Amino acid sequence: MRDRRLTAGRALLPALLSCLPLVALADAPPARLEVVDAVGESLLVVPMPEGQGWCLEWNHSVEGFPVLDCYRHRDGRMVLERSHLPDFAAGLDHIPGRGRQVSDGEGGYWIEAIDEPVPGNAYRLRVGSLRVDHRLVIDDTRISLSALAAGERVTLRLVGAADARE
Repeated sequence: MRDRRLTAGRALLPALLSCLPLVALADAPPARLEVVDAVGESLLVVPMPEGQGWCLEWNHSVEGFPVLDCYRHRDGRMVLERSHLPDFAAGLDHIPGRGRQVSDGEGGYWIEAIDEPVPGNAYRLRVGSLRVDHRLVIDDTRISLSALAAGERVTLRLVGAADARE
C-alpha cells in the first residue's frame, strides 16, 4: 500500500512542479511606469498592466500646439506605437520607412504602426518648462511632468514582472 502511494505521488510531482512558475508570477509585483529623477528618486509611479497604453504629450516649442508620442506595454516591452503631429513645424516630420503617415482630418497627421521597442524599456527626457509642459496622458488623465521636474533630467521606464524580457 505504501509503495503504491509513493508511486502515485511521484507521478504527480512533475505536474505540481509545473505550477510553481505560475505561483511565482502571481506573487510578482505588477508592471508599472515609473518616472525617476537623475539620482534615481521616484517622482511618479503608475500601474501599467500588459496591453495598457500611455502618451507623452508636450507643447511644440515654437508653434505651441500639442505633440504626442504614444506607447504601449506589449509583451513585456515599452513600444512606441504612434505619434501625432498637428503640423509640419520645425523638427516635425515623417521619416519614410518608419511607420505610416495618415491624416488626422484636421490638418495634422498621425504616424501609425511605428511599433519600435524602446531599448531597455526606458528613455531619458529633459523635462521642459511649464510653457512646454511635458505630460503623461493615460486614458483621460494628464499628469504634468513639468510641474514635478521642469528643467530636470528624468527617466521614464517600464518595470515589473516582464523585466526578464530584455
